[in-house]
Amino acid sequence: MEHISYKGGINNNKNMMREMKLLEGLIVQDADRLEALGAIGIARCFSYGGYKKRIMYDPDIKPLTDPHAILNNHQSTTINHFYEKLFKLKDLINTPSALIIANHRHQFMLDFL
Repeated sequence: MEHISYKGGINNNKNMMREMKLLEGLIVQDADRLEALGAIGIARCFSYGGYKKRIMYDPDIKPLTDPHAILNNHQSTTINHFYEKLFKLKDLINTPSALIIANHRHQFMLDFL
């Protein structure tokens, strides 16, 4: 079960995604990722950013590209979190049904920003 979350899916030794083998695990992994997308994902992102007292946006602070720097709770901006993680989730979806939902939620976030 440790491989289901976004953080748990990163193989820290090889800088690659760990592969989930069981269909049930793939479905739970998709559900976890879908929860971070769309309107609820936007609300969670800004809520968490406020809780952590992160800057909402600063054009001089560029989004990070290194997955491990992102996972190590660096101080970025709330808007950068969309580019560092949330916009990447759609491409990590495992099942066709979840991909349909993810595409709609992904577009909603793009339209929002």
